[in-house]
Amino acid sequence: MARRNLSGSNIGGIPETQEMLDFCGEHNITADVEVIPIQKVNQAYDRLLKSDVKYRFCIDMASLKSA
Repeated sequence: MARRNLSGSNIGGIPETQEMLDFCGEHNITADVEVIPIQKVNQAYDRLLKSDVKYRFCIDMASLKSA
């Protein structure tokens, strides 16, 4: 007897994700984020440990060029 396990994600695939993004765009639904350069990732992590974060951190990938 072979043991099999099937698992998946409840968040959907690429078409569902695109549909959600399109819906958000049409209804002006946005997310509150704090954009940080890659050079400040350690400071952002320290802030996470201190619970000093209001919004989700997003790393500005353009800052990689000057890193």
